[in-house]
Amino acid sequence: MNRLLKVLKRTVIGVVILGVLLEGFTLVIRYPNPIAAVRLGLAPASKTPTLMPAHIIAPSTNPISLPTGNEKAPESVTWQGSKVSWQEFLDKSYTNALLILRNGVITYQYYKDGFTPTTRLPSYSVGKTMLSIVVGQLISQGKLKESDTFVEYFPEYKTGGSFDKITVQQLLDMQSGVGVKDNYPSGPAGWGVAIAQMYGTTDMNFFLKHNRKMAFDPGSKADYRSVDAQMLGMIIKKVTGMRVADYFSKNVWQPVGALTPATWNVDRVGGVEKTFCCFNAAAPDYAKVGLMILNNGMVGEKHIISKEWIKRLTTPVVTIEGHGYGAFMWHTNPGTSNMDGLHGQYVYIDPQTRTVIVKLSDVPTGMDLLKSTMSVMKQVSEKN
Repeated sequence: MNRLLKVLKRTVIGVVILGVLLEGFTLVIRYPNPIAAVRLGLAPASKTPTLMPAHIIAPSTNPISLPTGNEKAPESVTWQGSKVSWQEFLDKSYTNALLILRNGVITYQYYKDGFTPTTRLPSYSVGKTMLSIVVGQLISQGKLKESDTFVEYFPEYKTGGSFDKITVQQLLDMQSGVGVKDNYPSGPAGWGVAIAQMYGTTDMNFFLKHNRKMAFDPGSKADYRSVDAQMLGMIIKKVTGMRVADYFSKNVWQPVGALTPATWNVDRVGGVEKTFCCFNAAAPDYAKVGLMILNNGMVGEKHIISKEWIKRLTTPVVTIEGHGYGAFMWHTNPGTSNMDGLHGQYVYIDPQTRTVIVKLSDVPTGMDLLKSTMSVMKQVSEKN
């Protein structure tokens, strides 16, 4: 019995020492504590907004309630080469919320059990388009130019190499060449990958200072890299003198008439927004942003985005993974624009049919449903 107690005592001491060492290591590399990292790594997409600190984006003081209609869902759609029922599509694509807006009217809404029109859901890279809207506003105001370089605003980041040549335009079009690939791992075991470190870091400036190596020369090609959006977020904060969430709230969220508070996750309490992702909002409010773009940047009689920036948003300038892309907006189907995010987040805009479709999902890491989902978006958009 005494021998067993000694073994147990040594085991407990060993576990405590290991825990202290891990905690110390995560502090040194600016990472969440081990328990928080595991929780974040294992959580479904829809649960992540509450697992990281965030800045609150207040709902509009003049909220707009979009009119509603009654559109029957399609009986069936073609999904991955087979005809399936509408509900089967929703289930197989891990849908939490799906909303259809036609001519400014919400004609159809679906919410999985446990989700409602006010449930705040993550955008992942849909948040990049929110960032692009702000960039467009600053350019229209003459406060920013696409030819500006990152190091003009942050000279302390100069390397003496090609990193110093990266421009706002190259960041917008995924042409920076910064060597942080979007090769997301599955679960906490893969958190040594740079993109996962950026997602989990508690010090975004520390992360970027240690990840300035280049994979290719700026402007020489296009390759999807979320770090580009993070660098643009830093520029926005420097130009405006405001937190990105606060500027976005005043100049986008309030004017579109958002009904529900949004959030933007940050690296730590009081820190900086993770502008490459991590904007969280309710489905009807995502739809309002899509509607504003559909209406050429207008909300009522007021221009929120200039006509020039609407053209920039809706015009592909590079090809990435076989799809048109530009200014943090995808163009997967001809004549359409779509905001896409990891785990199946979409805002689909079809000007020909005057349709906006919002789909927010919990697609598991590593499962690529983009092509199949875009096919269904096209079918639904062109239904009427």
